[in-house]
Amino acid sequence: MANMKALRGRIKSVTNTRQITKAMKMVSAAKLRRATDRAVQSRAYSSRMNRMVSSLAPSMLDNPGAPTLLIGRPGEHKRIELVVFTADRGLCGSFNSGIIRSTRERIARLQAEGLQVSLTCVGRKGHDVLKRQYGKLIRKVHTDVSRHMTFEYLEKEVGRELVKAFNEDKFDACYIVFNTFKSAMSQELTWRQLIPAPVDQPEEGAETEAAASYMYEPEEEEILEAILPRNLSMQIYQAQAESEASEHGARMTAMDSASRNANEMIRKLRIKFNRTRQAAITTELMEIIGGAESLKN
Repeated sequence: MANMKALRGRIKSVTNTRQITKAMKMVSAAKLRRATDRAVQSRAYSSRMNRMVSSLAPSMLDNPGAPTLLIGRPGEHKRIELVVFTADRGLCGSFNSGIIRSTRERIARLQAEGLQVSLTCVGRKGHDVLKRQYGKLIRKVHTDVSRHMTFEYLEKEVGRELVKAFNEDKFDACYIVFNTFKSAMSQELTWRQLIPAPVDQPEEGAETEAAASYMYEPEEEEILEAILPRNLSMQIYQAQAESEASEHGARMTAMDSASRNANEMIRKLRIKFNRTRQAAITTELMEIIGGAESLKN
């Protein structure tokens, strides 16, 4: 009977867990649509901003007065800033662990090359894990960003802070790592350079546009001085939007898998419970029959 009691308790526990995973799946599914729309919409604006910078940049690359956000500082880039986008919560499969593993590999490779590395963590999970091994490298931490998911907030809290740190000579180059949303079941790990701003090469068929000569008012330098910080903030906003959509997709998939595993576990536990109960009933019947036979004798 004690064994049957334990099985009954185990079935109840797994059933309660299944209810939680189903609820989390439904919540993530509801949030996923809004997060996906935000990520898709940000791609068009981000892409257009990059094209604008790329069209202005070529004439400024050899100009000593060009913005440092575009050409960087003279000399070798010895200090590298990595901005790591993870979630504030877990239970989303390999979403966080993939980012953390790639960040560790990148840090190890940069340090092996003799470069200094600093970290900015956007998301609690990345910070909680990376601080154990790289606590001294963490320069800034941003948490609960998804609760204030607006361009203005990210520009103020992350974008301007990075520009300020760069202007204060705290690092020479900056890269971000995040998960690009592909589908609810697929996310692509993405590394992207932020500082100096990458300049895209013209695509095939765009030679005429690239070769065309334009006159700007104000000058290209003034336009880039205004656009580059905003473009940096836009790339950060897009990275967070992609990361948030990927997080909800990964969590929805993970909770669906957990619910199906719970169903299978409950099925097996019920079979085991029924067999145990049947064995107990059979044992009791045998004892009753044996007792009755002994009284007859």
